[in-house]
Amino acid sequence: MQAGRCLHELSHSSDPDVAEACLPVTSYLLTYLSGPSIEFTELCLYTLGNLVVESEAVRKRLLPQGIIPVLASCIQSPHEAVLEGLGYVLSQLLQAKEAPTEIIPLVLASALPQHMLRLVCSGLKAGIGAAVEFAWCLHYIICSQTANTALLSLGALPALTSVVLDLASEPPPDGAEGLELLVCPVLRCLSNLLAEDTGCEMQVQDERLLIALFLILHSFLQQHPFIAQECLWLLNNLTAHEPFFCSALLSLDLLPALLQLLTCSQMATVLVLTVMCNIAVKGPLFCQRLHQHLVLPLLLPTLTLTDPEAVGQCLELLHLLFLHCPEAAADFIRHGGHRALEQHQSTPELQERARALLDMVGQPPGRPCHATLSTFS
Repeated sequence: MQAGRCLHELSHSSDPDVAEACLPVTSYLLTYLSGPSIEFTELCLYTLGNLVVESEAVRKRLLPQGIIPVLASCIQSPHEAVLEGLGYVLSQLLQAKEAPTEIIPLVLASALPQHMLRLVCSGLKAGIGAAVEFAWCLHYIICSQTANTALLSLGALPALTSVVLDLASEPPPDGAEGLELLVCPVLRCLSNLLAEDTGCEMQVQDERLLIALFLILHSFLQQHPFIAQECLWLLNNLTAHEPFFCSALLSLDLLPALLQLLTCSQMATVLVLTVMCNIAVKGPLFCQRLHQHLVLPLLLPTLTLTDPEAVGQCLELLHLLFLHCPEAAADFIRHGGHRALEQHQSTPELQERARALLDMVGQPPGRPCHATLSTFS
Protein backbone atom coordinates (compact mmCIF):
# COMPACT_ATOMS: atom_id res chain seq x y z
CA MET A 1 0.00 0.00 0.00
CA GLN A 2 2.80 2.42 0.80
CA ALA A 3 4.47 1.74 -2.55
CA GLY A 4 1.11 2.14 -4.25
CA ARG A 5 0.53 5.50 -2.58
CA CYS A 6 3.95 6.73 -3.65
CA LEU A 7 3.26 5.69 -7.23
CA HIS A 8 -0.16 7.36 -7.06
CA GLU A 9 1.48 10.62 -6.00
CA LEU A 10 3.87 10.37 -8.94
CA SER A 11 0.95 9.74 -11.31
CA HIS A 12 -0.44 13.20 -10.52
CA SER A 13 2.51 14.82 -12.28
CA SER A 14 1.75 16.65 -15.52
CA ASP A 15 5.24 15.87 -16.80
CA PRO A 16 4.91 13.14 -19.49
CA ASP A 17 8.42 11.93 -18.62
CA VAL A 18 7.15 10.90 -15.19
CA ALA A 19 4.33 8.88 -16.73
CA GLU A 20 6.71 7.15 -19.13
CA ALA A 21 9.10 6.39 -16.25
CA CYS A 22 6.20 4.45 -14.71
CA LEU A 23 5.77 2.22 -17.80
CA PRO A 24 7.42 -0.86 -16.22
CA VAL A 25 4.83 -0.95 -13.45
CA THR A 26 1.67 -0.91 -15.63
CA SER A 27 1.47 -4.70 -15.94
CA TYR A 28 1.64 -5.01 -12.15
CA LEU A 29 -1.12 -2.45 -11.69
CA LEU A 30 -3.35 -4.47 -14.02
CA THR A 31 -2.56 -7.68 -12.16
CA TYR A 32 -3.40 -6.16 -8.78
CA LEU A 33 -6.85 -5.12 -10.03
CA SER A 34 -7.95 -8.70 -9.46
CA GLY A 35 -6.58 -8.76 -5.91
CA PRO A 36 -8.65 -9.15 -2.71
CA SER A 37 -8.07 -5.65 -1.28
CA ILE A 38 -10.78 -3.17 -2.28
CA GLU A 39 -8.67 -0.25 -1.08
CA PHE A 40 -5.64 -1.34 -3.07
CA THR A 41 -7.71 -2.06 -6.20
CA GLU A 42 -9.19 1.44 -5.98
CA LEU A 43 -5.71 2.94 -5.58
CA CYS A 44 -4.41 1.07 -8.64
CA LEU A 45 -7.38 2.20 -10.74
CA TYR A 46 -6.90 5.89 -9.98
CA THR A 47 -3.16 5.57 -10.58
CA LEU A 48 -3.82 4.02 -13.99
CA GLY A 49 -6.34 6.76 -14.77
CA ASN A 50 -3.83 9.48 -13.96
CA LEU A 51 -1.11 7.84 -16.05
CA VAL A 52 -3.21 7.41 -19.19
CA VAL A 53 -4.23 11.08 -19.14
CA GLU A 54 -0.68 12.32 -19.59
CA SER A 55 0.98 9.72 -21.78
CA GLU A 56 0.11 8.18 -25.13
CA ALA A 57 3.00 5.78 -24.53
CA VAL A 58 1.27 4.47 -21.40
CA ARG A 59 -2.00 4.02 -23.28
CA LYS A 60 -0.26 2.14 -26.08
CA ARG A 61 1.46 -0.10 -23.51
CA LEU A 62 -1.78 -0.85 -21.63
CA LEU A 63 -3.88 -1.85 -24.65
CA PRO A 64 -1.80 -4.92 -25.64
CA GLN A 65 -1.43 -5.74 -21.94
CA GLY A 66 -5.20 -6.27 -21.90
CA ILE A 67 -6.54 -3.30 -19.95
CA ILE A 68 -9.96 -3.46 -21.65
CA PRO A 69 -10.63 -7.16 -20.74
CA VAL A 70 -9.38 -6.47 -17.19
CA LEU A 71 -11.76 -3.52 -16.84
CA ALA A 72 -14.59 -5.63 -18.26
CA SER A 73 -13.94 -8.11 -15.47
CA CYS A 74 -13.71 -5.42 -12.78
CA ILE A 75 -16.98 -3.79 -13.81
CA GLN A 76 -18.86 -6.73 -12.33
CA SER A 77 -17.53 -5.84 -8.86
CA PRO A 78 -20.20 -5.16 -6.22
CA HIS A 79 -18.09 -2.43 -4.63
CA GLU A 80 -18.99 1.18 -5.41
CA ALA A 81 -15.45 2.44 -4.83
CA VAL A 82 -14.05 0.01 -7.41
CA LEU A 83 -16.73 0.86 -9.96
CA GLU A 84 -16.19 4.59 -9.58
CA GLY A 85 -12.43 4.21 -10.00
CA LEU A 86 -12.97 1.99 -13.04
CA GLY A 87 -15.25 4.61 -14.57
CA TYR A 88 -12.52 7.18 -14.07
CA VAL A 89 -9.93 5.06 -15.92
CA LEU A 90 -12.30 4.29 -18.75
CA SER A 91 -13.38 7.90 -19.17
CA GLN A 92 -9.75 8.98 -19.49
CA LEU A 93 -9.09 6.31 -22.12
CA LEU A 94 -12.20 7.26 -24.10
CA GLN A 95 -11.12 10.91 -24.30
CA ALA A 96 -7.77 10.05 -25.89
CA LYS A 97 -7.25 11.28 -29.44
CA GLU A 98 -6.79 7.72 -30.68
CA ALA A 99 -9.93 6.46 -28.89
CA PRO A 100 -12.23 6.28 -31.97
CA THR A 101 -9.89 4.00 -33.88
CA GLU A 102 -7.93 2.10 -31.22
CA ILE A 103 -9.89 2.05 -27.96
CA ILE A 104 -13.63 2.27 -28.67
CA PRO A 105 -13.63 -0.82 -30.97
CA LEU A 106 -12.07 -2.84 -28.13
CA VAL A 107 -14.62 -1.49 -25.66
CA LEU A 108 -17.51 -2.39 -27.98
CA ALA A 109 -16.14 -5.88 -28.45
CA SER A 110 -16.19 -6.40 -24.67
CA ALA A 111 -19.02 -6.62 -22.16
CA LEU A 112 -18.38 -3.07 -20.95
CA PRO A 113 -21.17 -1.20 -22.82
CA GLN A 114 -24.06 -3.28 -21.47
CA HIS A 115 -22.66 -3.07 -17.94
CA MET A 116 -22.20 0.69 -18.28
CA LEU A 117 -25.84 1.07 -19.31
CA ARG A 118 -26.92 -1.11 -16.40
CA LEU A 119 -24.95 0.94 -13.88
CA VAL A 120 -26.18 4.27 -15.25
CA CYS A 121 -29.77 3.04 -15.00
CA SER A 122 -29.27 1.87 -11.42
CA GLY A 123 -27.51 5.08 -10.33
CA LEU A 124 -30.48 6.45 -8.37
CA LYS A 125 -30.81 3.26 -6.36
CA ALA A 126 -27.14 2.28 -6.06
CA GLY A 127 -24.03 4.45 -6.30
CA ILE A 128 -24.48 7.74 -8.10
CA GLY A 129 -20.71 8.32 -8.35
CA ALA A 130 -20.18 5.29 -10.59
CA ALA A 131 -23.32 6.13 -12.60
CA VAL A 132 -21.95 9.62 -13.31
CA GLU A 133 -18.59 8.25 -14.48
CA PHE A 134 -20.17 5.68 -16.80
CA ALA A 135 -22.69 8.18 -18.16
CA TRP A 136 -19.74 10.35 -19.24
CA CYS A 137 -18.08 7.24 -20.72
CA LEU A 138 -21.18 6.62 -22.84
CA HIS A 139 -21.16 10.30 -23.82
CA TYR A 140 -17.57 10.07 -25.10
CA ILE A 141 -18.39 6.93 -27.08
CA ILE A 142 -21.46 8.55 -28.65
CA CYS A 143 -19.54 11.73 -29.50
CA SER A 144 -17.01 9.66 -31.45
CA GLN A 145 -19.85 8.84 -33.91
CA THR A 146 -18.35 5.40 -34.43
CA ALA A 147 -20.57 3.33 -32.16
CA ASN A 148 -24.09 4.74 -32.13
CA THR A 149 -25.54 1.81 -34.06
CA ALA A 150 -23.96 -0.63 -31.62
CA LEU A 151 -25.28 1.27 -28.60
CA LEU A 152 -28.76 1.54 -30.11
CA SER A 153 -28.79 -2.23 -30.63
CA LEU A 154 -28.04 -2.64 -26.91
CA GLY A 155 -31.13 -0.59 -26.05
CA ALA A 156 -29.30 2.59 -25.12
CA LEU A 157 -32.18 4.85 -26.14
CA PRO A 158 -34.94 3.30 -23.97
CA ALA A 159 -32.44 2.75 -21.14
CA LEU A 160 -31.36 6.39 -21.04
CA THR A 161 -34.95 7.54 -21.47
CA SER A 162 -35.90 5.52 -18.40
CA VAL A 163 -33.17 7.30 -16.42
CA VAL A 164 -34.62 10.70 -17.38
CA LEU A 165 -38.11 9.53 -16.38
CA ASP A 166 -36.77 8.28 -13.05
CA LEU A 167 -34.94 11.56 -12.39
CA ALA A 168 -38.18 13.45 -13.03
CA SER A 169 -40.42 11.15 -11.00
CA GLU A 170 -38.15 11.30 -7.97
CA PRO A 171 -37.10 14.96 -7.71
CA PRO A 172 -34.15 15.53 -5.39
CA PRO A 173 -34.93 16.54 -1.80
CA ASP A 174 -33.66 19.87 -0.54
CA GLY A 175 -29.94 19.74 -0.05
CA ALA A 176 -29.38 16.72 -2.30
CA GLU A 177 -26.04 17.08 -4.00
CA GLY A 178 -24.56 15.48 -7.07
CA LEU A 179 -27.73 14.48 -8.88
CA GLU A 180 -27.24 17.26 -11.42
CA LEU A 181 -23.91 15.60 -12.27
CA LEU A 182 -25.85 12.58 -13.54
CA VAL A 183 -28.55 14.63 -15.28
CA CYS A 184 -26.02 16.43 -17.48
CA PRO A 185 -24.28 13.46 -19.21
CA VAL A 186 -27.51 11.46 -19.51
CA LEU A 187 -29.24 14.34 -21.32
CA ARG A 188 -26.18 14.79 -23.55
CA CYS A 189 -26.15 11.10 -24.42
CA LEU A 190 -29.80 11.24 -25.48
CA SER A 191 -29.31 14.52 -27.35
CA ASN A 192 -26.35 13.22 -29.32
CA LEU A 193 -28.02 9.91 -30.14
CA LEU A 194 -30.90 11.93 -31.59
CA ALA A 195 -28.74 14.61 -33.22
CA GLU A 196 -28.34 12.65 -36.43
CA ASP A 197 -31.49 11.94 -38.40
CA THR A 198 -31.10 8.16 -38.05
CA GLY A 199 -34.75 7.41 -37.38
CA CYS A 200 -34.01 6.46 -33.77
CA GLU A 201 -36.35 9.21 -32.53
CA MET A 202 -39.17 6.95 -33.68
CA GLN A 203 -38.24 4.61 -30.82
CA VAL A 204 -39.01 7.21 -28.16
CA GLN A 205 -42.43 8.52 -29.12
CA ASP A 206 -43.35 8.97 -25.49
CA GLU A 207 -44.82 12.26 -24.34
CA ARG A 208 -43.69 11.46 -20.79
CA LEU A 209 -40.18 12.38 -21.91
CA LEU A 210 -41.30 15.96 -22.59
CA ILE A 211 -43.03 16.19 -19.21
CA ALA A 212 -39.90 14.77 -17.56
CA LEU A 213 -37.70 17.44 -19.14
CA PHE A 214 -39.82 20.25 -17.76
CA LEU A 215 -40.03 18.61 -14.33
CA ILE A 216 -36.23 18.36 -14.30
CA LEU A 217 -36.01 22.02 -15.27
CA HIS A 218 -38.34 22.93 -12.42
CA SER A 219 -36.29 20.90 -9.92
CA PHE A 220 -32.78 21.96 -10.93
CA LEU A 221 -32.94 25.31 -12.73
CA GLN A 222 -32.65 27.63 -9.74
CA GLN A 223 -29.52 26.07 -8.26
CA HIS A 224 -28.05 24.69 -11.47
CA PRO A 225 -28.92 27.03 -14.39
CA PHE A 226 -26.76 25.05 -16.85
CA ILE A 227 -29.40 22.30 -16.76
CA ALA A 228 -31.65 24.53 -18.89
CA GLN A 229 -29.23 24.37 -21.82
CA GLU A 230 -28.93 20.58 -21.54
CA CYS A 231 -32.72 20.12 -21.49
CA LEU A 232 -33.22 22.52 -24.39
CA TRP A 233 -30.60 20.74 -26.54
CA LEU A 234 -32.51 17.49 -26.08
CA LEU A 235 -35.84 19.22 -26.70
CA ASN A 236 -34.41 20.70 -29.90
CA ASN A 237 -33.30 17.30 -31.18
CA LEU A 238 -36.61 15.70 -30.25
CA THR A 239 -38.62 18.28 -32.17
CA ALA A 240 -36.23 18.71 -35.12
CA HIS A 241 -37.30 15.63 -37.07
CA GLU A 242 -40.41 14.32 -35.36
CA PRO A 243 -43.85 16.04 -35.56
CA PHE A 244 -45.03 13.81 -32.67
CA PHE A 245 -43.03 15.81 -30.12
CA CYS A 246 -44.08 19.13 -31.66
CA SER A 247 -47.73 18.15 -31.31
CA ALA A 248 -47.20 16.80 -27.81
CA LEU A 249 -45.48 19.99 -26.64
CA LEU A 250 -48.50 22.01 -27.75
CA SER A 251 -51.23 19.59 -26.63
CA LEU A 252 -49.66 19.20 -23.17
CA ASP A 253 -49.64 23.01 -22.86
CA LEU A 254 -45.89 23.08 -22.25
CA LEU A 255 -45.30 26.09 -24.49
CA PRO A 256 -45.77 28.67 -21.68
CA ALA A 257 -43.09 26.90 -19.61
CA LEU A 258 -40.82 26.88 -22.66
CA LEU A 259 -41.34 30.59 -23.30
CA GLN A 260 -40.37 31.39 -19.70
CA LEU A 261 -36.86 30.21 -20.58
CA LEU A 262 -36.45 32.91 -23.25
CA THR A 263 -34.69 35.18 -20.78
CA CYS A 264 -32.77 32.46 -18.91
CA SER A 265 -29.48 32.97 -20.77
CA GLN A 266 -28.15 33.90 -24.19
CA MET A 267 -27.84 30.26 -25.26
CA ALA A 268 -31.25 29.40 -23.81
CA THR A 269 -32.82 32.22 -25.85
CA VAL A 270 -31.39 30.81 -29.07
CA LEU A 271 -32.44 27.25 -28.22
CA VAL A 272 -36.00 28.21 -27.24
CA LEU A 273 -36.37 30.05 -30.55
CA THR A 274 -34.89 27.07 -32.39
CA VAL A 275 -37.42 24.70 -30.79
CA MET A 276 -40.25 27.05 -31.83
CA CYS A 277 -38.83 27.10 -35.38
CA ASN A 278 -38.89 23.29 -35.32
CA ILE A 279 -42.59 23.51 -34.50
CA ALA A 280 -43.41 26.31 -36.96
CA VAL A 281 -41.69 24.63 -39.91
CA LYS A 282 -44.20 21.76 -39.62
CA GLY A 283 -46.83 23.93 -41.33
CA PRO A 284 -49.94 26.12 -41.00
CA LEU A 285 -51.67 24.21 -38.21
CA PHE A 286 -48.62 24.41 -35.97
CA CYS A 287 -48.08 28.10 -36.73
CA GLN A 288 -51.71 28.87 -35.90
CA ARG A 289 -51.27 27.11 -32.54
CA LEU A 290 -48.16 29.16 -31.83
CA HIS A 291 -50.00 32.34 -32.75
CA GLN A 292 -52.89 31.41 -30.47
CA HIS A 293 -50.41 31.16 -27.59
CA LEU A 294 -49.61 34.87 -28.08
CA VAL A 295 -45.94 34.36 -28.90
CA LEU A 296 -45.63 37.59 -30.88
CA PRO A 297 -45.55 39.99 -27.86
CA LEU A 298 -42.81 37.82 -26.37
CA LEU A 299 -40.76 37.88 -29.56
CA LEU A 300 -40.64 41.66 -29.85
CA PRO A 301 -38.15 42.12 -26.94
CA THR A 302 -35.93 39.49 -28.57
CA LEU A 303 -35.63 41.68 -31.65
CA THR A 304 -34.03 44.37 -29.49
CA LEU A 305 -31.23 42.11 -28.25
CA THR A 306 -27.63 42.71 -29.27
CA ASP A 307 -26.94 39.02 -29.95
CA PRO A 308 -27.11 38.51 -33.75
CA GLU A 309 -27.66 34.76 -33.36
CA ALA A 310 -30.74 35.20 -31.18
CA VAL A 311 -32.15 37.96 -33.40
CA GLY A 312 -31.47 35.88 -36.51
CA GLN A 313 -33.31 32.90 -35.03
CA CYS A 314 -36.19 35.19 -34.09
CA LEU A 315 -36.36 36.47 -37.68
CA GLU A 316 -36.46 32.87 -38.91
CA LEU A 317 -39.38 32.12 -36.60
CA LEU A 318 -41.25 35.24 -37.69
CA HIS A 319 -40.73 34.29 -41.32
CA LEU A 320 -42.30 30.86 -40.74
CA LEU A 321 -45.21 32.35 -38.80
CA PHE A 322 -45.93 34.96 -41.47
CA LEU A 323 -45.59 32.40 -44.25
CA HIS A 324 -48.04 29.91 -42.75
CA CYS A 325 -50.27 32.21 -40.70
CA PRO A 326 -50.99 35.58 -42.43
CA GLU A 327 -52.96 36.88 -39.45
CA ALA A 328 -49.74 36.72 -37.43
CA ALA A 329 -48.20 39.28 -39.77
CA ALA A 330 -51.16 41.62 -39.23
CA ASP A 331 -50.90 41.25 -35.45
CA PHE A 332 -47.17 41.87 -35.65
CA ILE A 333 -47.80 45.23 -37.30
CA ARG A 334 -50.41 46.12 -34.67
CA HIS A 335 -47.83 45.47 -31.96
CA GLY A 336 -45.39 47.85 -33.68
CA GLY A 337 -43.15 45.06 -34.90
CA HIS A 338 -42.19 46.81 -38.13
CA ARG A 339 -40.22 49.37 -36.11
CA ALA A 340 -38.21 46.57 -34.50
CA LEU A 341 -37.45 45.17 -37.95
CA GLU A 342 -36.45 48.53 -39.38
CA GLN A 343 -33.65 48.92 -36.84
CA HIS A 344 -31.94 45.82 -38.27
CA GLN A 345 -31.87 47.08 -41.87
CA SER A 346 -28.38 48.43 -41.25
CA THR A 347 -27.01 45.27 -39.59
CA PRO A 348 -25.01 43.43 -42.29
CA GLU A 349 -25.79 39.86 -41.20
CA LEU A 350 -29.47 40.62 -40.55
CA GLN A 351 -30.49 43.29 -43.05
CA GLU A 352 -31.51 40.95 -45.88
CA ARG A 353 -33.84 38.94 -43.66
CA ALA A 354 -35.23 42.06 -41.96
CA ARG A 355 -36.07 43.61 -45.34
CA ALA A 356 -37.70 40.38 -46.54
CA LEU A 357 -39.93 40.35 -43.46
CA LEU A 358 -40.83 44.01 -43.94
CA ASP A 359 -41.89 43.14 -47.48
CA MET A 360 -44.05 40.32 -46.12
CA VAL A 361 -45.84 42.40 -43.48
CA GLY A 362 -46.33 45.22 -45.97
CA GLN A 363 -48.60 43.05 -48.14
CA PRO A 364 -52.42 43.38 -47.94
CA PRO A 365 -54.06 40.74 -45.68
CA GLY A 366 -54.73 37.46 -47.47
CA ARG A 367 -52.25 38.09 -50.26
CA PRO A 368 -49.84 35.15 -50.75
CA CYS A 369 -46.37 35.58 -49.29
CA HIS A 370 -43.57 35.20 -51.83
CA ALA A 371 -40.48 35.42 -49.60
CA THR A 372 -38.44 32.29 -49.99
CA LEU A 373 -36.98 30.03 -47.33
CA SER A 374 -33.58 30.34 -48.99
CA THR A 375 -33.44 33.92 -47.76
CA PHE A 376 -33.40 32.56 -44.24
CA SER A 377 -31.06 29.58 -44.69
